[in-house]
Amino acid sequence: MAAPSLAEVVDILREIAPIELAAEWDNVGLLVRPFAAGRKIGRALLCVDMTVGVAAEAKAKKADLVVSYHPPIFQGLKKLHADGGVQEAVLAAAAAGIAVYSPHTALDAAPSGLCDWLVGELLAGQAPKELRPCGDGEFGRIAVLAKPLPLARLLQRCRQRFGVKALQVAKPAGMGASVRSFAIAAGAGGSVLRAADADVLVTGEMSHHDALAAVARGCCVVLAGHSNTERCYLPTLQKRLRGAFGRDLDVLVAKADRDPFAIV
Repeated sequence: MAAPSLAEVVDILREIAPIELAAEWDNVGLLVRPFAAGRKIGRALLCVDMTVGVAAEAKAKKADLVVSYHPPIFQGLKKLHADGGVQEAVLAAAAAGIAVYSPHTALDAAPSGLCDWLVGELLAGQAPKELRPCGDGEFGRIAVLAKPLPLARLLQRCRQRFGVKALQVAKPAGMGASVRSFAIAAGAGGSVLRAADADVLVTGEMSHHDALAAVARGCCVVLAGHSNTERCYLPTLQKRLRGAFGRDLDVLVAKADRDPFAIV
């Protein structure tokens, strides 16, 4: 067996997260291609945010491809400067001959993608009574539980799965100790969850006013930090790519990729 081509890896990434499922405003797919699509890919590096540190790690580890959940090229670019931020990371990747692919909201909405996986993790592998999409574009999920789940246990699972020691929780007055449903959206899920009919809304971040409105309609809001709700999926994406290519493609999760916030 031989290493797959860039085109073959992109085909699998599009099977995992079909780009037609992405939001209209999003920029998903192969964003940086500094070589022919037929060139072989020996190593891929996975991250949530394409930073200068991740670009340096990709170069040091001789990666041919970075799969960055968030698109480092989001809106139209009129210039590219080594500014210490995303533009410099894109320039560094291109200069080192590293391609960059982003799945973003396509991965959120995909069957067995990020949101479906998160539901399964928070239910500890138990099947929900009902699972349905929510939000325009179906980038979130509402899970109706087969039996009530203690809120304290759901919060514990959130901390464990998202790898955080603390959560922001806004509870309506008089809320019971158990819940029968929850809705989840990765990242900034305020707009996705705005009309969700569920006892608990789980996401990374939400505006102050969206949180107030949710509590006013009787929902408990749980926030874990934007990228914490996304980064936890990278090992699963790693397994899926390894399952597709075996030893022909070395797939690594970036160590330089981390949430910019810390609890102090």
